[in-house]
Amino acid sequence: GAPLSIPQQPYPTGSQIKLEHVLDSCRMELNHVDEVWPNLYIEDILIAHDKEELRKLGITHVLNAAHSTWESKGDQAFYGQEIHYCGIAAEDSTNFNLSEHFYPASDTIHLCFSFSGKILVHCVVGKSRSATLVLAYLMIYHHFSLTDAVQRVIQYRAISPNRGFLKQLQDLDVELRDRTNLCELL
Repeated sequence: GAPLSIPQQPYPTGSQIKLEHVLDSCRMELNHVDEVWPNLYIEDILIAHDKEELRKLGITHVLNAAHSTWESKGDQAFYGQEIHYCGIAAEDSTNFNLSEHFYPASDTIHLCFSFSGKILVHCVVGKSRSATLVLAYLMIYHHFSLTDAVQRVIQYRAISPNRGFLKQLQDLDVELRDRTNLCELL
């Protein structure tokens, strides 16, 4: 018969191993909700499905990184008129290309802030997909390096992006650094 195809798992690079050590240095308990940047919350699916809790927090926007997974019932109809909803059907898999959503998700977060809103970014547990999108936002809009973004977020929340997402964030880090260096040359 045909040989079995084994999905390629990305091998960690030296810089990825260093990042994983930084992530592992976080000794925080994983909470249901944490404010990791002013008016920017990472939450799990339990809080995301609790409209009363969202109202208490003053959430005006929801960015769901687990849209259309069996655990997620979120969509615009669920949240009604009070909360603006954006869903990304991302899988928490090392092979999933989340990077194609880095700029649109970051724009969504930034747009929320331009209306003085509060945004909840969530997936199922609130530590991989949602955290990856928040890290990308800090890198794109606030010019954080990946390491600085990770160190900022783990002050407020335990996160653990999978190795595939870490690699995509490292690629974004290089892209943004190269763009900055090019602008400085011009």
